[in-house]
Amino acid sequence: MATLFTWFTRLDRTLTTVMARSGIQFSRIALGVIFFWFGVLKFFPGLSPAQDLAARTISTLSFGLIPAFISLPILATWECAIGLGFLSGKFLRITILLLFLQMPGTLLPMIFFPNETFTVFPIAPTLEGQYIIKNFVLIGAGLIIGATVRGGYLITEPAAVDR
Repeated sequence: MATLFTWFTRLDRTLTTVMARSGIQFSRIALGVIFFWFGVLKFFPGLSPAQDLAARTISTLSFGLIPAFISLPILATWECAIGLGFLSGKFLRITILLLFLQMPGTLLPMIFFPNETFTVFPIAPTLEGQYIIKNFVLIGAGLIIGATVRGGYLITEPAAVDR
C-alpha cells in the first residue's frame, strides 16, 4: 500500500509540475484564439451568433447614438487586438487592460435583455445566456495571466514559499 501511495505522490507531483509550467501559456494562447476568432467573425455580417446582441447592447449603452454598422467593426477590431496580444505574448498589460475594459460590456445583455438571456430568470440561461456566463472563465484566465506579467509564476510546492 505504501508503494502505491509513493507512486501516486510522484505522479501527482509530476502532473502538477507540468500543469504549472504550461497552464499559463496554454491559457494565454487559448484566450488569444478565442478572442481573435470571435473578433474576425464580427467583421462578416451573420457569422457571429453574438453580433446582434452585442450591437444592441452597445446601442443601449450609447442611448442609440452608436449604430451597429459602427459598433461591430470597432468591437471586432478590439477583440482581434486582444486575441493578437495574447497570441503573441507582447504588450500583455495593454492586452489585459483591453480585456477588462471589454468584459463588463459582455455581461450587460443579462441585465438589458433578460428575456433573451434567460428562460427562467435568474436560474435558467438560454444558449445566449450561457455564452455570456462563460465569460467569467475568460475573466478568471485573464486575472491569472495578469498576475504573471511581472515575471510571477505558479509554484507546485507551497512549502517552497516558506523557505
